[in-house]
Amino acid sequence: MQFQQLVYFVAVAETLHFTRAAERVHVSQPSLSQQIRALEKELGAELFGRARGNVALTDAGEALLPTARRILADAETARHEVQELVQLRRGRVRLGAPPSLCTGLLPEVLRAFHDQHPGIELLIEESGSHDLVRELARGALDFALVVLPLPTPSPALTTVELLHEDLVVVSSAAAPGPRRPVRISDLRHEQLVMFRHGYDLRELTVAACRAEGFEPVFTVEGGEMDAVLGFVRAGLGVAVVPSMVAEQAGRDLRVTPLAPPGLGAADHADGRADGAADHPGGHRREGPDDRGRVLR
Repeated sequence: MQFQQLVYFVAVAETLHFTRAAERVHVSQPSLSQQIRALEKELGAELFGRARGNVALTDAGEALLPTARRILADAETARHEVQELVQLRRGRVRLGAPPSLCTGLLPEVLRAFHDQHPGIELLIEESGSHDLVRELARGALDFALVVLPLPTPSPALTTVELLHEDLVVVSSAAAPGPRRPVRISDLRHEQLVMFRHGYDLRELTVAACRAEGFEPVFTVEGGEMDAVLGFVRAGLGVAVVPSMVAEQAGRDLRVTPLAPPGLGAADHADGRADGAADHPGGHRREGPDDRGRVLR
């Protein structure tokens, strides 16, 4: 039994006229009659009585009609549901991002996306890059903005570089603090407000300090982005944050650039390689310039 045969059968059942049914489904009348006969042969029963030029449903036709209509309706529903997803009128996107991007970049980006696609449900997972890559690999996320390089890149993921930004030092505007570009070695003499373990900026900052031969000193540690900025405002120390975050943090913070070569930042989007369209750039290899670089 073919789907198109059911379309023809319902058309004849509703018009009780082979020629008008053929016009409705845009085929020739002989082709439609041939498909009806093939369907009757497959089912082993006549579906229409054809007495003296009049067409009427047989008992077998009456029994088939509600089922055929239901099959056609279900197929139309399926087509509509798929089109809603393909055309971004409905669906769900599961996106992961580090806390710094959740407070800096994402709000405006998601607002613009929601304005264009109000029927798409947005689910945001806020976590560190290592956790987000693990969630991507097991299929719990569709995309993630992550900080690279990762210690163990996953071959199941594809990355696309989005943008570069600098990391800067923030300090309280009401307290003494650095006013000239800061070298990483200068942080040896500063007390740092530090993010919690697993936070990408923590790992990056600590690694940069150790590369300069010292362990950074923390006055407060363990906070998320908003908490760290609050502690810095209170004069508890300085922090290294993305310039995008610092620009939105308010005038009560002093923003000081890092001296060249500083710490660069490049935002990357990760996605599952097995279910996404091809992305330009493919996998990104870590090179000699990648030390101290944030990639999201």
